Amino acid sequence: MTKIIEFSGICKDFKIPLKSKGFWGGVKSLFKRQHKIIHALKDVSFSIEEGDIVGYIGPNGAGKSTTIKIMSGILTPTSGDCKIDGFTPWKNRKKYVKNIGVVFGQRSQLWWDVPIKDSFLLLKDIYKIPTEEFNETLALLTKVLNLTDLLDCPLRQLSLGQKMKCELAGALLHKPKILFLDEPTIGLDAVTKLAVRDFIKYINRTWHTTIILTTHDMSDVDALTNKIILIGKGQILYNGSFAEIKHKYGTAKTITVEFAKEYPQVELEGYEVVSHNKNTAVFKTDNKEFNTRDFINHISEKYELVDFSVDMVSVDEILAKLYTEYDI
Repeated sequence: MTKIIEFSGICKDFKIPLKSKGFWGGVKSLFKRQHKIIHALKDVSFSIEEGDIVGYIGPNGAGKSTTIKIMSGILTPTSGDCKIDGFTPWKNRKKYVKNIGVVFGQRSQLWWDVPIKDSFLLLKDIYKIPTEEFNETLALLTKVLNLTDLLDCPLRQLSLGQKMKCELAGALLHKPKILFLDEPTIGLDAVTKLAVRDFIKYINRTWHTTIILTTHDMSDVDALTNKIILIGKGQILYNGSFAEIKHKYGTAKTITVEFAKEYPQVELEGYEVVSHNKNTAVFKTDNKEFNTRDFINHISEKYELVDFSVDMVSVDEILAKLYTEYDI
């Protein structure tokens, strides 16, 4: 596979002015202001292959948005090098941005009081998209995202979910090779969120678009990505398959059992009893080789069962364990 994004030793520092206390401190700072340096990114290096959907995750303040802004050409790093599709984003900005699309969940690239179709026409002129290609792409996006009834409405009249669909369409009118999505599903209802996820998978499959997704919604990560990059305190902590993370941290299972009668005490070798109340008990195991049939056979030797259910560790819990291990 071709590497389309290469980050090499990227550092980004921000100089923050310190406010002096009191009146005289304020006067003094007019002539000699003190600063402190915030290290937003520290020697960040990674590569992404063409066609990947990568989850770029981490807690608030970890450096996710700073990384996206550097990759978008908005920010210049303090040091290090970055090559994306053969360009250095902050040096070759005009040529480079023709090949990328960016959607910030809380910022808009469309015009507030202008009908959506007019915003799209303005983007057509900005990106110099040929008319025939524009019409063909818009027709496809309108169909897949169900935008027909929205094109004549100004952005301010749309719901959050409708706005996000239009933002996605606007970012893809010029068929970019790379799409940066910063919190694209924030605040969306369940139905719209599923529609946005399906669309992201569709363009990745149809156009082979490389997608970098930052989000705090771990269900997005689980549903969409084939790789995750975990950043914390400005440093890359993990770079690899999400399946490996789930295998390492997601082996715990909780088994709720309903018995045919009340038992004063229950125990089962190899399982922790989390709770027990009359004819119901909850067991827990970290055994990677857990097998439902073996469990039923094992417990049925001691107790008479009526029903049971098995719950896996949630994706959020897995990431919480990962954050705890790396102390972020």
